[in-house]
Amino acid sequence: MESLSGRIVRSCAGRDKGNFLVVIRADESFVYVADGKERKLASLKKKSLKHVKPTNTVIDTESLTDKKLRKLIAEFSAASDF
Repeated sequence: MESLSGRIVRSCAGRDKGNFLVVIRADESFVYVADGKERKLASLKKKSLKHVKPTNTVIDTESLTDKKLRKLIAEFSAASDF
């Protein structure tokens, strides 16, 4: 499995279907994602790998805050063609 940490993904299932999220950490079959608004960094969402579609964009999660995360996702979704 490739490293997904820091990668922007699009949700393909669930209430957040169609939204962009950032993978904070991953294990063998799940990813833990946040978007800074609905899912803050303090309470990550656990999603199955089959319910997310990875993009080619990777961000640095080292000094990430909820505000920075919201801004990055908004810029990405405005510039993407999904």
